[in-house]
Amino acid sequence: MKKTLITLILICTFVFSAAPAAIAIERESREWQDETIYSIMVDRFFDANIKNDMDVNTQDPLAYNGGDFQGVMDKLDYLKDMGFTAIRLTSIFDNTDGGYHGYWVNDFYKTEEHFGSLKTFKKLVQEAHNRDMKVIIDFVTNNVSIEHPYVNDASKQDWFNEKSESSNSDALPDLNQDNPEVKAYLLDAAKWWINETDIDGYSLPEVNDVPESFWSEFSKEVKKEKKNFFLLGITSKDSDADINKYKKVGIDGLTDYQHSENLRNFFATTNQSFGVMNENKVQKPELQPQFFDNELTTRFTSDIVKNKHFPGARWKTALTYIYSTPGIPVVFYGSEIALNGGEIPDNLQPMNFRTEKELIDYITKLGELRNQLPSLTRGSMELLYEKDGMVVYKRVYQNEIAIIAINNTSESQNVTLNREQIEGGKELRGLLKGDLVRSKDDQYDLIIDRDEAEIYVLANKSGINLPLIGSLIVVYILFTIFIIKVRKRSRR
Repeated sequence: MKKTLITLILICTFVFSAAPAAIAIERESREWQDETIYSIMVDRFFDANIKNDMDVNTQDPLAYNGGDFQGVMDKLDYLKDMGFTAIRLTSIFDNTDGGYHGYWVNDFYKTEEHFGSLKTFKKLVQEAHNRDMKVIIDFVTNNVSIEHPYVNDASKQDWFNEKSESSNSDALPDLNQDNPEVKAYLLDAAKWWINETDIDGYSLPEVNDVPESFWSEFSKEVKKEKKNFFLLGITSKDSDADINKYKKVGIDGLTDYQHSENLRNFFATTNQSFGVMNENKVQKPELQPQFFDNELTTRFTSDIVKNKHFPGARWKTALTYIYSTPGIPVVFYGSEIALNGGEIPDNLQPMNFRTEKELIDYITKLGELRNQLPSLTRGSMELLYEKDGMVVYKRVYQNEIAIIAINNTSESQNVTLNREQIEGGKELRGLLKGDLVRSKDDQYDLIIDRDEAEIYVLANKSGINLPLIGSLIVVYILFTIFIIKVRKRSRR
C-alpha cells in the first residue's frame, strides 16, 4: 500500500508538471517602463492614526480629512494585490496650516505633522520595498509657503523672483533657481531625502515653471545618489511643454495633458474616431505617464457621467488601453471605484474602501497580465485595425506576440486579421475574458462584444492532450486501488 501511495504521488507530480508552460517569457530585469503607479494624495486616502487628526473636518473639502502615512502603509497589500508596483505620494513636507495638499512648504526637512513622523514615513518606504514596490514623492521646487522663514529674511530677498504687476498678489513666493544658493538649498534637500529614506523617485510639480538649466543639474546630481532613480515631471494643466526637450535635461517622463484629454474624449463615450495612436512622437514613449486624471484635473468619471454612460464599462476599456500601450500607467486614487468629482477640491474627495469590487477585480486582472507579459511593457507597437471606436493593435517582444482588441462602440464588432498582420496556423488565447480564436485559412476572426476588451497571446494550436488525459486515467485507477486496499486493511 505504501508503494501504491508513492506511485500515486509521483504520477500526480508528473501530471501537473506536464501541464502547458506559462505563455509569458521572463524579463531580463525590471525597469521603470514595467511599473504600474498608483498616485495618492495622502490626506484624502486613509486615516489610520487618529493622533494626527488635528483640525480634521471631513465635511470641509478645503480642510484636513485625516489621511496619513500609516493609512497608506495599511493599504499596501490592497494596492499590491491589484497589481500596482509603485506608489506616488503628493507632497509630504511640512506645510503652512491648511496645506492638506502639501504644496505650501515651510520646511523641506520635515514631514507634515498631519501625515505622521519621518520615522513612520521611513517605515512606509521599507514596507513598500518589502513588497517589491517602489515609492515616488513630490519634490516642490517652484515655490514655498508665504510663512517660510526665508520669505521675510532680508538677507534672502534675492532667493525669490519679483512679482509682476499682472501676477496674483496671493501667489506663493516664487523661488529663483538661478541663484546658486537656492539651487544648492534645493539640491541638498533632494539628496537628503534619497539618502535618509531610500525613496525611488521624485515627481516634480510645475516642472515647466522652473528653468531647464536647473533641471539639467538637478537630474544629474540626484541620479548619482541612487541607481535607477526616476524623475516624473508634472506640468501645469495648461502647459504645452516640449516633452522631448525635458527628456534631454534628464526628466524621464512628463505629463502630456493634451494626450490625456484625447484619451478622455475617446473613452468617455462610444463610437468615436480614434486618432490617439498616431499622435505620440516622443522619445522613449515607454517612460511617458499614461493617465486619465490627477490632482489638477476633474475626474474622468465626471466626463463619463456627462455623456450618460455607465462609469464601470468606460473605465474598463480605458484602463485596458493604458495598461497595454507604451508608457507607464499612473492611476489616481479612487479610480478603482470610479470616484467622481469636478474642479479642485471636488476632485479630491476621500477614498471609499466600502464599495463594489467589480472594477477592482478587473484592474487586478489587468495588473496581473501587465506584470506577466513583457510584450505589454516593452514590445513594439503596431495598429492593425481602427474604425469608429473599435481598435486592434499588436505588441511584440522577442517571441511573445500580444493582440489587444478594444471595442469602444455601442455594438458587437467582428474584425478579421490576415496572415500579413499575424502569423497563420496558430491560435489567439484570450487572457482577460478567456476567448479562444483559432486560425482558419490563415485568418483570425475576432468577435468582441460592446464595452469589452480582450488581451490575446499568440500560441500553437491546442488540441486534445492525450498524454495528460491518459495520466489522469492512470491516477484515477491507482487512487481507486488505493482506496480499496485501505478499506480491506481497515476491515482486517
